[in-house]
Amino acid sequence: MEITDQRMTRRQAELLDQLEELFLAEGFARFTLEDLALRLHCSKSTLYALAGSKEQLALRVIRHFFRKATDAVEAQTLTEADPARRVVAYLTAVAGALAPAGPAFHRDLEAFAPGREVYERNTALAAGRVRELIADGVAQGLFREVHPALVADTVTTLMLRIGRGDTGRATGLDDAAAYRELALLLLHGIDRRGARA
Repeated sequence: MEITDQRMTRRQAELLDQLEELFLAEGFARFTLEDLALRLHCSKSTLYALAGSKEQLALRVIRHFFRKATDAVEAQTLTEADPARRVVAYLTAVAGALAPAGPAFHRDLEAFAPGREVYERNTALAAGRVRELIADGVAQGLFREVHPALVADTVTTLMLRIGRGDTGRATGLDDAAAYRELALLLLHGIDRRGARA
């Protein structure tokens, strides 16, 4: 039975963070639980306390990563009062949060349906947040009159392409750079005052 985050020991929380770091750098599909126990200097039973199978463990780590990323992105976004800077801060923070995720992680995530579902759900939530930020800027008269849902849908499409690696293959940009470019493109397109990133 999986231990909830609230009931984890400090060692278990550390292991979850170590698994996240390992998976982001090297992917997760090729590892067995025995491999992971050796790499993390723990027993397989310790890993089974976190999740009942390798697949459940991978899913738990993926959820952990996106939960932490979401919290970090929101914290960075809240520091900006100006709507234009807030949009840039949000997408730049997304880029920063995703930067540690290497090609192996993205490849494994794409091939792992439960993990891909977590990624797509988080991308949809991020697009909704972008829509809110844009609507706020339009309401304040600082952004051109744009259709926030259409802009957010466009952003979502590109975010999904970035996550699948399509944008990287087409442009040569890594995910973080693609998100920075998206932020600038979006800002230049909607800010009445001209981009001030």
